[in-house]
Amino acid sequence: MPYIAIKGFPKDEETVKKVAERINETLLELWGCQQKDISISYEAIAPEKWDEQIVRGEVEAKRDAMVILNGERRDATH
Repeated sequence: MPYIAIKGFPKDEETVKKVAERINETLLELWGCQQKDISISYEAIAPEKWDEQIVRGEVEAKRDAMVILNGERRDATH
């Protein structure tokens, strides 16, 4: 706990590492967990597969669990 899965258009390895480290630091600071408890993955999704795989395959299916959706923050009652 926690496990964060990052899915996005392909990025260079350095960018992926920097983003993962920032998320890691935030979890340590605000979530109150230990380093050994954090897992972060990254999966590159081709732009032409984004809508099918991610928007329709994941985002729409998890709409009620989204904390930020299309750039807008959502409260816990959505």
